[in-house]
Amino acid sequence: MELNKAVIDCMQSLRRRLRAELAVDIRLSQPDAVSAMLSACMASNDPQTRELGEHLANISDTPMKPTAPPIKLAAESADAGSAGSYKVYRGQRVYS
Repeated sequence: MELNKAVIDCMQSLRRRLRAELAVDIRLSQPDAVSAMLSACMASNDPQTRELGEHLANISDTPMKPTAPPIKLAAESADAGSAGSYKVYRGQRVYS
């Protein structure tokens, strides 16, 4: 991949947005800087950041891979299905 002025300018503005929004510090000198920025853009909730990521993917000829949805643990899915409220007391769930 060739780093030209358009790619570097886009990376710099995207780097500023990601640092402010997600507290992600990506250096432009990293060998995987473009892919790290694109994966951080997929985790962003800001549409402008996602748009900048798509623009970077287009001008750098790097595909933007969607992030996988988080995996639910068995305990989490069992708790989500239970009807009733609970409180956490000394690290234990107390159902009321």
